[in-house]
Amino acid sequence: TVRENLETGFACLSAYEHFVPDEIYELFPILKEFLDRRGGDLSGGQQQQLAIARALITKPKLLLLDEPTEGIQPNIIQQIGRVIALLRDRGDMAIVLVEQYFDFAFELADEICVLRRGEVIFSGPKSSTTREEVLPKVSV
Repeated sequence: TVRENLETGFACLSAYEHFVPDEIYELFPILKEFLDRRGGDLSGGQQQQLAIARALITKPKLLLLDEPTEGIQPNIIQQIGRVIALLRDRGDMAIVLVEQYFDFAFELADEICVLRRGEVIFSGPKSSTTREEVLPKVSV
């Protein structure tokens, strides 16, 4: 169930921390509605929200997100983008976002790193570059 999936995040926490913080349900309200639903019965976007929520329960210092928008409908992409922006702005964890949708990633980034075949071909702070400068470097 969604509840059981969330509880797997407890594994690295001490016993007194074995609860789902209210913030998780504030970030992803749909999960509270679906606590007793099987995780496999959720839509792709809901499953992605569940995966991010489960990771957040562990109180990470580093959150790795590998194409969180892949195969997800636009309204859920927007919700996930808002959550990532909120987490970024909070500033209590580093976020590494690997993303195929340039505009989504560029909007959320503080730092940009473009890889091609495992080699860094561009990196730097977003504040010192423009979309027009970076976009040709990521185009195939």
